[in-house]
Amino acid sequence: MSAMIHNPPRLVLASRSPRRRQLLTEAGFAYTMSERSIDDGGLLSGPVNPEQWVMALAYLKAVGGADAGLANSVVLGADTICIGPEGQLIGQPRDAAHAEEILRSFVGVPHSVVTGVAIVDPTTNRREMFSDGASVTWGHVSDAQIGEYIATGQWQGKAGAYNLRERLDAGWPIEFTGDPTSIMGLPMAQLADRLPAWGIVPGVAA
Repeated sequence: MSAMIHNPPRLVLASRSPRRRQLLTEAGFAYTMSERSIDDGGLLSGPVNPEQWVMALAYLKAVGGADAGLANSVVLGADTICIGPEGQLIGQPRDAAHAEEILRSFVGVPHSVVTGVAIVDPTTNRREMFSDGASVTWGHVSDAQIGEYIATGQWQGKAGAYNLRERLDAGWPIEFTGDPTSIMGLPMAQLADRLPAWGIVPGVAA
């Protein structure tokens, strides 16, 4: 397919997340980082469902990271939240104490993770948005394990204060249903199917 694309658009990632960068790279997608960003920390979800909220934030990030002066580009934005057993939305922790509180609440109590994605052409204003969710169940993780993890600072900037792959590699007893990359911040199964319609294919330089 790449041979048919004579002037492929450049994929621009409107996210600072190292996990999203890693997932794109592992899937073979070349990209550049947006020089523009927005702070959504003070926004409130209002009366919308979690899927609508993360798609709205993803779109806001994509538009905020777009530059209409960059011709032939496609901007990718994403946002991830966890959903607690009472339906509460759980984003990034405010501080270490908040991160510890979040992590302890997950032990033995299933939660959901939803990632929203927005793809935007800043020149034509064409856009596409979608979301993907997964269910996560933790087994027993001791207070000592959580405390050791909190001390590393690796919880910072992560929805729900953890990254699935990192915690599985650390031996934490976590099971899930759904696409693991959705839990990690970018649903690559769906994204890889959708990007070719935008002229973005693996193995083509950004």
